Amino acid sequence: MAALRVSRVIRTIATCGWRAQSSQATATSPKSKHAAGFCFELTDEQKEFQATARKFAREEILPVAAQYDRSGEYPVPLIKRAWELGLMNTHIPESYGGLGLGCFDSCFITEELAYGCTGVQTAIEANTLGQVPVIIAGNEHQKKKYLGRLTEEPLMCAYCVTEPGAGSDVAGLKTRAEKKGDEYIINGQKMWITNGGKANWYFLLARSDPDPKAPTSKAFTGFIVEADSPGVQLGRKELNMGQRCSDTRGIVFEDVRVPKENVLLGEGAGFKIAMGAFDKTRPPVAAGAVGLAQRALDEATRYALERKTFGKILAEHQAVSFMLAEMAMKVEIARLAYQRAAWEVDAGRRNTYYASIAKAYAGDIANQVASDAVQIFGGNGFNSEYPVEKLMRDAKIFQIYEGTAQIQRLIVAREYIGKFKG
Repeated sequence: MAALRVSRVIRTIATCGWRAQSSQATATSPKSKHAAGFCFELTDEQKEFQATARKFAREEILPVAAQYDRSGEYPVPLIKRAWELGLMNTHIPESYGGLGLGCFDSCFITEELAYGCTGVQTAIEANTLGQVPVIIAGNEHQKKKYLGRLTEEPLMCAYCVTEPGAGSDVAGLKTRAEKKGDEYIINGQKMWITNGGKANWYFLLARSDPDPKAPTSKAFTGFIVEADSPGVQLGRKELNMGQRCSDTRGIVFEDVRVPKENVLLGEGAGFKIAMGAFDKTRPPVAAGAVGLAQRALDEATRYALERKTFGKILAEHQAVSFMLAEMAMKVEIARLAYQRAAWEVDAGRRNTYYASIAKAYAGDIANQVASDAVQIFGGNGFNSEYPVEKLMRDAKIFQIYEGTAQIQRLIVAREYIGKFKG
């Protein structure tokens, strides 16, 4: 109950604050036409959320991040604490118990959480990916039941699409849903499902049209599946290269019965829903990558200001100072990229182009900056007693999950060429 009261207080403050800020902005907006159109300044409420997330990440996540990395244990206490602070499920509309924050606001919260540990951040952010299909395609009953459930207590959900033989190639999904009366019978296997073993419910994509020649746009249906449904079999938790405290595993569905009222939007609409979710979830993934990159840059900078070689500190060597400069440039540009992609969502515009640019670039620079941080640490960077070794391992997945770096470039090319021709 205490957690719920805290969450409600935060929601009340946020709601009142946004209204106050809106009226204040009108009264104090700059007179110069050049200053009014584009602004990098956060509102007081945004700064408050950012400060809360930063304090939580640096005082509660960061000190135990290495321990969770070694044990691989799911960070239940941290997830509960994030829920209490209102740092989870921020995008769920207020009418279903959430804060109703925009994509932009959620992204800078995500960046701060990722600074502490991207394993913890991914566990939290997986809720966003699982929920967005319900937010964009669910009916009133589905939203109240499944989104409301997650704001009433710290429960998790999961996005259940990837399979052993179909990741980026969604058209290759083998999981099938056969309609029988008022329900669907689902059979198949999913793989690499984040929060798979901790979720209360899944968004699941399955082939509902048995015709192998059916177009992708009509062949798949999206379902909400209760995790405790008979026939749901959890695989073992995977031991991954990085982000080890995140729960990732395979799930087998054997004659799982799902009522027709758990179909999202309608039969055959699943692919559109699943892909539409990525436009809204790729900016937060990019923000997570930026959070990791910023942490790597900060760790490298601190080390470069302490370590001495050849009679002077590392940062005074031009070779190292130039590395730090390049790292800083990449972090700043990646941050601008995810902010633009998130801003497009909040403006109500299709952001596929910007979302893929942000996701691809931020994922790449997270790996580059983490690698450079290890280089600046030298031999110490290769040792698990120092933080940058973990950051380098954690970074790799940002080039893979929610659409690989190569898939993002295919999307960017398609969108760019299409706009150019148009």
